[in-house]
Amino acid sequence: MSQILSRVRSLSSLYPWVSSPFIVGAPMRVMSGPALAVAISGAGGVGFIGPGVKTQDVVADLEEAAKMIEKARASSSSVFHFLPAAYSLLPVGVGFQLWSDDADIATSAIQKYKPCAVWLYAPRRGQKDFDLWSRKIRSGSPDTKIWIQIGTIAEVKELLQSSERPDVIVVQGAEAGGHGRAKDGIGLITLLPEVEDVVKRTRIPLFAAGGIADGRGAAAALCLGASGIVMGTRFLAATEARISRGYQQEIVRTSDGAINTTRTLLYNRLRGTTGWPEHYSPRTIINKTWIDHQAGTPFHELKKLHDEAVKTGDSGWGPDGRLATYAGASIGLVHDIKDASVIVRDIREETLERCMYLKTTISRSNTW
Repeated sequence: MSQILSRVRSLSSLYPWVSSPFIVGAPMRVMSGPALAVAISGAGGVGFIGPGVKTQDVVADLEEAAKMIEKARASSSSVFHFLPAAYSLLPVGVGFQLWSDDADIATSAIQKYKPCAVWLYAPRRGQKDFDLWSRKIRSGSPDTKIWIQIGTIAEVKELLQSSERPDVIVVQGAEAGGHGRAKDGIGLITLLPEVEDVVKRTRIPLFAAGGIADGRGAAAALCLGASGIVMGTRFLAATEARISRGYQQEIVRTSDGAINTTRTLLYNRLRGTTGWPEHYSPRTIINKTWIDHQAGTPFHELKKLHDEAVKTGDSGWGPDGRLATYAGASIGLVHDIKDASVIVRDIREETLERCMYLKTTISRSNTW
C-alpha cells in the first residue's frame, strides 16, 4: 500500500492541476479532440487527444489545445490559472497508434507543443517500436512522460526488461471498447492485480482501463492497485466528443454489453481500415450489419449496404443501422450525455464516497 501511495504522490507532482483520484480520458482515435481533452484536464483530470486519420492531424489538434489552454490560464476560475509559472508542459496528453503513425512527424509535434504525456499503443514490432518511439520522444521533449498501454502480462514483462521503461503503464482489460487484445486478453479484475504483482518493486504507476464508467468501477480499480483510472466509452457521451450524434445516441441507448457488443474485424474491413497488428480487434455494438453477417450475407452485399448507410447521416447508427459503433462492455452504465467536466466531477465524488463507505464499513465490522 505504501508503494501505491508513493506512486500517487509522484503523479501529483508531475501533473499539478490534477485532483485525486486521477481520472483520465482515453485517446480515442479522432473522437478525442482538443475540446474533450482540455475539458477533462480542466476538471482536474488528464485529457488525451487521440490519433488522427493521419499523423499530421495531431499538429492542428495540439495547436488548438494550446490556444484553448492559454486562454483558460488567464481566468482565475480555471485550474490552469494556478499552474506554477515554471510549468512549461501542455496540460493535456496525446496518443499514437504505432503501427500506423509516423514517429518523426509525431516527435516534431511533441517537441513543439510539449504535451505532458504521450500514450503509445499497438506497435507492429512489439517492444522494438516502443523503445524507438520512447527514445525519439524523450530526445525531443525530455519532460514529457511516456504512457504505454498493454493488455497482457507478457507485454508488462517486456516493458520492465527494456532500457526505455515507461513512466506509466495503462492496463487494458478485455471489457474495453475500440481495439484490444483479440485472443489473449482477460478481464481487468484479474489482469490488474497480476500486473501489480509484476511491477510492485518499481515506481511505475498503473492506470486501469476497460469497463469503467462510474465511481463504482473506479473505486474497485483503485482497490486492485491502480493509481488512477481511464475511461473511453463514458466520454463518448460527452458534449465535447468529436462524434456523430447518431453514434452518441447509440452509446446511450444500448445496454447489456455482454450480449450487445462483440469483437470483430468486420467493420474494419467495411470501412477500409487495414493494417492493424494481428493481436488486436475492436469491440463494437451489434447492429444489422453483424446480424446479416452471422446469417451468411456475402461481404460484397454488406459492403454495398454499409456504404449506402454512410450517406444517411445519423440514421446509419442504431440497431437497424450498419455503421461501426466501437464501444466498451460498459455501455449499460452510460445513460446520458453530459459535459466532460460534469462526468469527471460526478465520478470523482462517487469514487470518494465509495472508498469512504468501504473504509467505514470495514472499520465498523472490526469493532463488532
